Amino acid sequence: MPTARFIVSGRVQGVFFRASTRERALGLGLTGHAKNLDDGRVEVLASGSADALEVLEQWLQQGPPVARVEQVFRENLTEQDLFGFITG
Repeated sequence: MPTARFIVSGRVQGVFFRASTRERALGLGLTGHAKNLDDGRVEVLASGSADALEVLEQWLQQGPPVARVEQVFRENLTEQDLFGFITG
């Protein structure tokens, strides 16, 4: 399945960003993970349909209400079969 890695910067830690991303991704039928990076950004790895990845990317531009997203970087990866959607 198409897979993309997103790096989200801004005020994205401590604002339920990972949990909200997980909820949105599962609703779109995506698998993967959302995890905090040591530098304050969040990494989202997602696999699923190209359309669902586009919708997730648009959602990541805003995130949950208390987040303040400054930038979303997307890297398309080789197709992968991921399972579930975890936060860490």
